[in-house]
Amino acid sequence: MPSKNNKRKRPERPTIHPRNKYADSPPDFALLASLYPSFEPFVFYSRDGHPRIDWTDFNATRELTRVLLLHDHSLNWWIPDGQLCPTVPNRSNYIHWIEDLLSSEIIPKNQTLGDLVRGFDIGTGANCIYPLLGSSLLGWSFVGSDITDVALEWAERNVNKNPHVSQLIEIRKVTVHGVELPAKELSDALAVDHESSEVAGGRYCGPPILLGVVREGEKFDFCMCNPPFFESTEEAGLNPKTSCGGTPEEMVCPGGEQAFITRMIEDSVVLKESFRWYTSMIGRKINLKFLTSKLRDVGVTIVKTTEFVQGQTCRWGLAWSFLPPTKKILPPAAVQRTNISFMLEVWMTVAFYLWSF
Repeated sequence: MPSKNNKRKRPERPTIHPRNKYADSPPDFALLASLYPSFEPFVFYSRDGHPRIDWTDFNATRELTRVLLLHDHSLNWWIPDGQLCPTVPNRSNYIHWIEDLLSSEIIPKNQTLGDLVRGFDIGTGANCIYPLLGSSLLGWSFVGSDITDVALEWAERNVNKNPHVSQLIEIRKVTVHGVELPAKELSDALAVDHESSEVAGGRYCGPPILLGVVREGEKFDFCMCNPPFFESTEEAGLNPKTSCGGTPEEMVCPGGEQAFITRMIEDSVVLKESFRWYTSMIGRKINLKFLTSKLRDVGVTIVKTTEFVQGQTCRWGLAWSFLPPTKKILPPAAVQRTNISFMLEVWMTVAFYLWSF
């Protein structure tokens, strides 16, 4: 019988980003309840004496987000009932991963913008969480886009409530009509016919994502996106363990996240170097394989992935660029993996080598 010492060691589970404010000190519900009376009614104590909240209660999750943004980030924030309520530690992970990408110097810096980092948040929502966190934590400038009047109104309110960062954030309305991709330019770049961009559930045919929203001559360091993960409202409501709200526009589109991010990729083929990095969050690991294959087809120079973990929830990050790498990166075997969750994975050129995950 093989000894325990001979058993294959399980890979280390990804963790919270080491620069995340909550990496070493998770939110203290008891302390927050003592400091913010509005949060106190949502805190209860389990048999082991630990303070907890009911994650299926939208009001509890919204109040937690409000007090965390105020207590830890000096941000005033609110959203109306039904809008998507973000979790602060998880969204901070995404911000810090982009910070890793921008500081990696794998691709050239944006000479047009100088030291100012400029980001584009696709579907910023009423919560406007990424521009608020990115500007307050790192001094980044943002354009946040959205389509609904409620999202635009409350995003503006949340920006204006915070004059110390309001000058760094622009909220941009997206015209709801669809935008046709330039067929010749796209097909030349793809070197395939349009059937290659068909996905399960059909092609994305909603409002513009990047093309038709990004203005002529604009340059950005990155775009980021928390896409509609689901193909239907029924699918979106299948998880009974959480209640983070979310409107159909935020949660659902035909073809789900696969179709949405496929359209992002097609837009990026046309916009090319308008962005140093194109990035998106992904809700299903199975879609990561399809989308990285799609990126190989369109000829991007670099692809990177990561995993975001918060409690029992896992999300994945996908990033790509059309800029030529500035230097060669050591293969994975030669790199000491000090933080498995947020390691910048191997870059892919013609061979399009993808590190297994």
